[in-house]
Amino acid sequence: MVLLKTEGLNVAVVGVTGAVGTRMLKMLEGSPLPVKSFLPLASKRSAGKKVLFGGKEWVIEEANPDSFTGIDIALFSAGGSVSKQLAPEAAARGAIVVDNTSAFRMDKDVPLVVPEVNEKALFQHHGIIANPNCSTIQMVAALEPIRKAYGLKRVIVSTYQAVSGAGAKAMLELENESKAVLEGRVPEPEILPVKGDKKHYQMAFNCIPQIDLFQPNDFTFEEMKMINETKKIMDDQTLKVSATCVRVPVEISHGETVYIEIEKSGVDASEIKNILSDAPGVVLQDDPAQQIYPMPADAAGKKEVFVGRIRRDPDIENGFHLWVVSDNLLKGAAWNSVQIAERLLKLGLVKFDRA
Repeated sequence: MVLLKTEGLNVAVVGVTGAVGTRMLKMLEGSPLPVKSFLPLASKRSAGKKVLFGGKEWVIEEANPDSFTGIDIALFSAGGSVSKQLAPEAAARGAIVVDNTSAFRMDKDVPLVVPEVNEKALFQHHGIIANPNCSTIQMVAALEPIRKAYGLKRVIVSTYQAVSGAGAKAMLELENESKAVLEGRVPEPEILPVKGDKKHYQMAFNCIPQIDLFQPNDFTFEEMKMINETKKIMDDQTLKVSATCVRVPVEISHGETVYIEIEKSGVDASEIKNILSDAPGVVLQDDPAQQIYPMPADAAGKKEVFVGRIRRDPDIENGFHLWVVSDNLLKGAAWNSVQIAERLLKLGLVKFDRA
């Protein structure tokens, strides 16, 4: 454990070498959270390696139950199996876990939190807090201000999800496939759409309408995540939600076309734009005359959720269409996790260790 300040929080990051873990470190460095000590944790094969934090290199330790003794906040992003094994152990030792996997998201005793939407759910935590799916986070952050103002009856979303959501190896596969195609060679996919599924398809210069495994209802697990998580976060099981999730050959930042039906009649698109222009964590980019709208390349590396192409449906009076873009590794994962930690401190839900 590394001492950084004389007073503050003891923070651990599990999965510190991964794409999300490395970004968690950057978000922590830029956060007002008072980090007294920092403990980088990972698997046995990464133990002994070093990571940069606070301008210094620190040695990674292998994560085990006793690693969390004395830890106040533990940020997890090392895969669902690791979270299922170690998150309860961390919580039992007094740490508050913010878990970035799907391991606990639908557990009725675990709050599923997007701070701009439902930070009050943090008061119901029992040691573990779940970070929602990346595609869900950006959508509900954009829709919550609209729901508060006008009510929300239906959501139909189609996603254009970046390859980084499938991990570093999938990003490398996209790069290698792109080179192969441009050089006239036949790509040999081994990962996408799902590493553990029967078939693998070329990602380069292609779109794959499958993210995660198909469920008995022919929706994928990713699509069901969006459906079920949205209802839980918004605390509305009557909300009608449907999703189609598609992987596209983009490295970072998910795009989403979102169709909504609001409860209030007589609302104009300009009113929704005004609502979103003042929404926390949301940036409105919507000027068709000047070709201004969000794009993944511009959103990469930024914390905000970007919204544009807002327009009323030509046939349904209370129906509207939106285009939503956000960095899936930041707001969709690392930044949302650190935000949760910040809110825990702000709400007095984690003790401040004073020397």
